[in-house]
Amino acid sequence: MADKQWKHVIIVLTTLALLVAPSAAATSTGTTITVLQLNICHGGMAVGCYRGDAVMVKAAEVVRVSKPQVLSVNEACSGDVDRLRAAMGPARALFVAARNLDGTPVLCRDSDQEYGNIIMVAADLAGTTEDTGIYAAQYTAADGYRELRSWACLPAARLTACTTHLSADHAPSALSQCQDLLSRAVRFPRPTFVAGDFNLPEQGSPSMRDCDPGGFSRRGDGNVQYVYVSNDLSFVETTEIDMMGTTDHPGWLVTVTSP
Repeated sequence: MADKQWKHVIIVLTTLALLVAPSAAATSTGTTITVLQLNICHGGMAVGCYRGDAVMVKAAEVVRVSKPQVLSVNEACSGDVDRLRAAMGPARALFVAARNLDGTPVLCRDSDQEYGNIIMVAADLAGTTEDTGIYAAQYTAADGYRELRSWACLPAARLTACTTHLSADHAPSALSQCQDLLSRAVRFPRPTFVAGDFNLPEQGSPSMRDCDPGGFSRRGDGNVQYVYVSNDLSFVETTEIDMMGTTDHPGWLVTVTSP
């Protein structure tokens, strides 16, 4: 009789433990996604920050160490895609060229490679859709090297990511461009990331605050690089990465999590 009672107690306790113990899904902290934003000044037009191939060596190292799922790169050459993808691992990549005033692609210094922006997403999160464009609002009087600024996005069911590099010499144009891209981003599948060199300050008028759409949060490097994320994601950590003088911008690493 006593033996039967102990067996009953053990069965009851085991059953209660199974009912009370949380499932793996309940205890999970969600999926973590890391975004790396780089402005590598590799086009060669901005002489003050151009360091030739040294920046590619450093950028590849940073990508290998930080292991981002999303990589946004500004002031890149079209040939940089393969080198950075080799550092990142399997990924879908999209390059968009800046344009001259006559509509032809801007070329990198002493090269036949095009100059522009790269967005890259890890293969297991990427889809097959892509979208690029040149902004309607452009400051052509003296903007950078008279380039027409561009944007690129990789929309997908599991993750949408966009990159851009906005007007350098006319803040109102930069704001119009920012608002243009973010108005597109809010319509893409979520979760959504928008990263880049926005050339707008945190404070002042106009500023990045004038661009903030509903349903998104933002973190910046204290200068002009920012990462927007849709509000179904939460920021976990941000890290500034020293590029060791190979470019005039630090790397900006942002980690988020989804519930």
